[in-house]
This record gives sequence, structure tokens and C-alpha cells, in this order.
Amino acid sequence: MRSLRIVMAVVIACVMITAGVAIAMDKGHGAPAGESCEYCGMNLHKFAHSAMMIKYSDGTVVKTCSIHCAAVDLAIQIDKTPDAIMVADYNTKMMINAETASWVLGGKKPGVMTKRAKWAFKDVKSAEAFMDSNGGQLVDFEAAMTSAYTDMYIDTKMIRDKRKMMKMKGMKH
Repeated sequence: MRSLRIVMAVVIACVMITAGVAIAMDKGHGAPAGESCEYCGMNLHKFAHSAMMIKYSDGTVVKTCSIHCAAVDLAIQIDKTPDAIMVADYNTKMMINAETASWVLGGKKPGVMTKRAKWAFKDVKSAEAFMDSNGGQLVDFEAAMTSAYTDMYIDTKMIRDKRKMMKMKGMKH
């Protein structure tokens, strides 16, 4: 009887820990260290400042490292309707609504999966503070996503070239 109580206590503790992790993930507290982008395989924890998450009306959820990979998914999933498109706030890494975020296009800070950076911020004030030290242009989600598609060929070529060089050096991406 006593051993059954111990087992039950351990099971309940495991369930509570798992639920806590799930709730934290849903609230945008970052990705677990081993989770990777659906398209490029990059570590989502390492790129938590640029990560995106798309929730579709059929219940599927896609997590990507960047707006570049999110654009790939949105193009491939043309027949699915996104219910929510979330992006990490550059400063806090918390997931925010991508469509209402303030975006910075370009600037001197290198982008993720792109030559022309696209960073999201929770408000205009944060975006402007970033631009004061890094440059760039304040844009909305439509302009940031349009830029992701416009840059797709150049960015894909850049990624292929980088991976080719890494392969030659015996490194993994």
C-alpha cells in the first residue's frame, strides 16, 4: 500500500512537471533545447529571438527558426488556414502576434536564414530603440513577409553556399 502511494506521487509529480513545460511553451517561454525548425533543422532554443509558430485551423502547429522558414511553410500549406501566426519578440523571446508586431527590416545585425534581417518587436518603442543602434526600417507584418518572399531565392542560394562550405570543412549545419 505504501509503495503504491509512492508510485502515485511520482506519477503525479511527472504529470505536473510535463504540464508546466507544456503551459510554458504555449505561453511563449521559449523552446526546449532539443527542438528544431521544421525546415532547416536549426535549434529553436538557440534562435528563440527569431522563432515563429503557425497554428492552423486543423489544429496543426509548425515551429520555425525564422520568418524565412515560416514563409516556406505558408507557401507549401496553401490550402491550410492559419488561425494564428506568432513570432518571438527580439528582446524578450516571448511569443507575440506576428501580425500586430512592429518589425525592423534590414540594418547591420545579421538576420537568421536571410541576408536582409527581419526582426519583430512587441511595440514601436522597442523597434525604434533597436534601430537607433542597428539601423533598419520600421515596417508592418505584410512588408516583412513580402520581403521574406522577395528575398527567398537570394537567401536560399546563400544558405546552400554556406552549407556547401560547411560540408567541405566537415561541419554540420
